[in-house]
Amino acid sequence: MLPVGGHPMLTRKLAHLAEHGVTEAVLSLGYRPDAFMAAFPSGEAAGVRLLYAVEPSPLDTAGAIRFAAAEAGFLDGSSEPIIAVNGDVLTTLDLTAQVAFHRSVGARATIALTRVDDPSAFGVVPCDADGRVIAFVEKPKREDAPTDWINAGTYVLDPSVISAIAAETRISIERIVFPELVLEGTLYAIHADDPWIDAGIPSTYLQANLDAIDGPNGSSPAGIVHPSVRVLPGATVERSVVGAGCVIGQGAVVRRCVLLDGVIVETGAIIEDSLIGEGARIREGAVLRALSVVGDGAVVLAGDELVGAKIPS
Repeated sequence: MLPVGGHPMLTRKLAHLAEHGVTEAVLSLGYRPDAFMAAFPSGEAAGVRLLYAVEPSPLDTAGAIRFAAAEAGFLDGSSEPIIAVNGDVLTTLDLTAQVAFHRSVGARATIALTRVDDPSAFGVVPCDADGRVIAFVEKPKREDAPTDWINAGTYVLDPSVISAIAAETRISIERIVFPELVLEGTLYAIHADDPWIDAGIPSTYLQANLDAIDGPNGSSPAGIVHPSVRVLPGATVERSVVGAGCVIGQGAVVRRCVLLDGVIVETGAIIEDSLIGEGARIREGAVLRALSVVGDGAVVLAGDELVGAKIPS
């Protein structure tokens, strides 16, 4: 639900799915499900009808997909493939091409791959010349990774794969289901060069917002600033995303940052390369740099100098 470029990450994700013909999506929820339901009271977003599957307890990635598909009735005899995506991954992946490839090779599951500099934090996926996955190595040491192509978090799955997952059981799709399909020879992958970012940690969340500023239509030097923001005389806002109701005080500097709604930046404060939560207050003369993260409603005291800090700690 965090905004990227002024729009919730999930709305951007659903809009991408809609571009490829998706009309119905199930949100697999566990933590704070009411926040999602309240955000979309009509049960629709970006032209996609929403259903909700709230796990009674954490079921891991495969268990969650199975639970959500069953709750939505997607396992009731249909042979249509089911698409599963990570909610905190933003990409322009050609999903239509992925589904077409899945059908053309007779795969039971097809995953999208993207190339990264350091694959050690991801599932690494070597393939043969036909796109058949020959191994699925979850989070290897960097020096042991067999390739730099990693699991990009978009799956096309036959219902039979999901039905075979034990109901209401905690199971990992990356560590259990995919390796089993590798042995069976029915897991395939496509290599995608499309823009891709996993925005699930502060550094990549900030980068996703900076990428949104640098959109296809260009950007203003200030970035994406809500019309209700008050920028007082002598203040500077550069390449940042600033939410509704924020106030940037006299002589203050906001550079390469994300400020959520209602943030108050007092006179002379400097914020660079940092994330500031809703309703937070940065008092006079404070300095925040190097990916400092300030929580909703928190206060940074006057004159504080923070480097890579988290408030509250």
